[in-house]
Amino acid sequence: MLELKNISCKTEEGKYILKNINLTISERFVAITGPNGSGKSTLAKIITGIMAPSGGQILLDGEDITGMSITERAQRGVSFAFQQPVRFKGLTVRDLITLAAGKKLSVSAACDYLSEVGLCAREYINRELNGSLSGGELKRIEIAMINARGTKLTIFDEPEAGIDLWSFNSLIKVFENMYDRTKGSIVIISHQERILDIADKIIVLKDGEVEKVGTKEEILPSILTASVSCPKIEGSNE
Repeated sequence: MLELKNISCKTEEGKYILKNINLTISERFVAITGPNGSGKSTLAKIITGIMAPSGGQILLDGEDITGMSITERAQRGVSFAFQQPVRFKGLTVRDLITLAAGKKLSVSAACDYLSEVGLCAREYINRELNGSLSGGELKRIEIAMINARGTKLTIFDEPEAGIDLWSFNSLIKVFENMYDRTKGSIVIISHQERILDIADKIIVLKDGEVEKVGTKEEILPSILTASVSCPKIEGSNE
């Protein structure tokens, strides 16, 4: 279980990006949504240790991880999939998936992870993670890597970006299979209704604060009503 207690984040000028965030996350699928600039990606980076909070406390299964590094949090079972995947020059797709799994994988096992995200394993398993891969291909490979890690807390920042040739149903199936393997919590930052619709809990951020928290039955109708009156802005730069 993840507990966030009075988490705040300020700029050097003193402007709040996040203010007094109090949340408990233990459900299977948790969606974090809200307008651009509401602090969603910042919150994800604070949970994973990429950014440090200005104040507050982060507990994972009762252990205080607030001062821990990214590596220490990863060792305790925290994974993060970036909105824009990182390229690793000199590393092959097979290398990445094997490293993520933390054990020696057969070619067949590594290929299974690629096939699950809709990539032809024979074409990708020995490809280098460089500029020859498109953003969408990297996104899928990153999802395969996170799947191979199988951690108890996994955070995805807009995983739907760049998967136009791959159906949402397939992406959701990957999440379901991931949960079946790990029985951990999967946190998904997204604006997409089809992703929000699988959530057991939806958290709505606005202006750096928690505006609403509830089940999809409680939260989704109001989000859909708002989206009718306001055009959806894709992407996020938080």
